[in-house]
Amino acid sequence: MPNTLPTPPRALLRQMFDAAVAAAQPALCLPAHLPAPPKGRTMVIGAGKASAAMALALEAHWPGPLEGLVITRYGYQQPCQRIEIVQAAHPVPDAAGLQATRRLLQTVQGLTADDLVIALISGGGSSLLVAPGAGLTLVDKQNVNKSLLASGANISEMNCVRRHLSGIKGGRLGAACYPAQLLTLLISDVPGDSPMDIASGPTVADSTTCADALEIVNRYQITLPAATRQLLESGAGETVKPGDVRLQNSTLRMITAPQIALEAAAKVAQAAGITPYILGDSLEGEARDVAKVLGGMARQVALRGQPFQTPCVLLSGGETTVTLKGQGRGGRNVEFLLALGLALVGTKGIYALAGDTDGVDGVEEIAGALLTPDSLNLAWGLGMNPRHFLDHNDAHSFFQALGDSVVSGPTLTNVNDFRAILIEA
Repeated sequence: MPNTLPTPPRALLRQMFDAAVAAAQPALCLPAHLPAPPKGRTMVIGAGKASAAMALALEAHWPGPLEGLVITRYGYQQPCQRIEIVQAAHPVPDAAGLQATRRLLQTVQGLTADDLVIALISGGGSSLLVAPGAGLTLVDKQNVNKSLLASGANISEMNCVRRHLSGIKGGRLGAACYPAQLLTLLISDVPGDSPMDIASGPTVADSTTCADALEIVNRYQITLPAATRQLLESGAGETVKPGDVRLQNSTLRMITAPQIALEAAAKVAQAAGITPYILGDSLEGEARDVAKVLGGMARQVALRGQPFQTPCVLLSGGETTVTLKGQGRGGRNVEFLLALGLALVGTKGIYALAGDTDGVDGVEEIAGALLTPDSLNLAWGLGMNPRHFLDHNDAHSFFQALGDSVVSGPTLTNVNDFRAILIEA
């Protein structure tokens, strides 16, 4: 089928991805949410992949004195002058994150009701804020984090467990700021935009319990160190609950979210004469299962003109999961994309891009990849078996060999995954 689009499919898909990322930049969306300076001190704290960029935007628009400390992922630092930026590891925490978290907790000690704490929280904060619960060690946290990432649990389930094994998540950081006024500025990277799931909710109340966390551990058959299981079984890892007086001076503001990014991508499609359909900003499930469903929809559109007429683009966000079985170089977005290619079985005229808006899919410094109608045939021509790569969770290697990886570098924001399936007329 000849290309019937006014813009080449590859270029249009990348333009949509770039627009989604640009719409979530803190410099664009943060300033409107800033309050007036307080009578006392203004202390800035935060964690996440976007937190340093958020801090830079805050510095540029804050009229008074400012101080504080923010933790971000290695390579995501920004040239702040008054707010200290510390880098640590993601997605598995490290000693730098542990030390930085201790210092961050110290910065909010001794504040008064005249003071203001501005918390800059974005995706990735769960790994960057490292304060093991009572009796736990950094090694315990690292092992649990690795097990959670490989288990197939969704982000809400993983963060429930993380909150109850932490000395800072689940509202504990917010409680430590009392009696100061607390304003939390959030960039959502989770389905449903639940504040307690963004960076595991360090400044917000948590309605889940240790029993909930233990049920998740048992459901996914996650092996826990003895001290970790004891923390959950005893209830000693309980979080700060709704109605806690220490959070009475707390305010939350969501400054950007996956839906906003998808709407920005939709505008790019419309400008190119392509009708966009946003299927949802919170799609979850195993990456390869989501691929089968969206692949089936795309085939129906391409072959039957149902439920949408072509040309069109199917946009979606959310966070899929991958249950690791192989030892390959994988990520949930490229896993989705390779499974999508297999689901489409050579259907003509369908292109797709899937990528993480933070620029990192899995542990690779690669945002995602592009799929074309010829991708699987090209792979076979190179002696590559697509099913083998999927079975071994090795989709990064697959798309890199085709020259179709999407590399954005650090985007300095994070509004979850971006998926676009472009269908020609």
